[in-house]
Amino acid sequence: MGVGVAAVIDDGAGRVLLVQRAPGQFGAGLWCIPCGYVDWGEDLRAAAAREALEEAGVAVEIGDVAQVTVNRHAPDRPTVGIWFHARLVDPRAEPRAGDDAVAVGWFDPSAPPPLAFPTDQPVLAALAARRPT
Repeated sequence: MGVGVAAVIDDGAGRVLLVQRAPGQFGAGLWCIPCGYVDWGEDLRAAAAREALEEAGVAVEIGDVAQVTVNRHAPDRPTVGIWFHARLVDPRAEPRAGDDAVAVGWFDPSAPPPLAFPTDQPVLAALAARRPT
């Protein structure tokens, strides 16, 4: 069983950063929280920060765990997923699509675009519940 990590990045105004999956990737054309697998010997938080940089072009500081669950979207390859809250190192940074992504965008977590991974939904719902009014 593999281990995946995700960086849950919000902009302080209640929006969350999502990436659109590239062709050839699981869920191509759909959206997700920046995520990926942990490399052998890699620290979990370092992996989450690396994925945010690779997929969304932003440097982040990784914070507390937002969710831990088993991902079963690929029945032959279940993974343990760990979502971490993250903060932009530079709040003025402009996200840009990178590895495994064709687009990035800030979204209201209560109305996300179609998601690649159903396990992102509970994280987005929790963000929406805390969203400033």
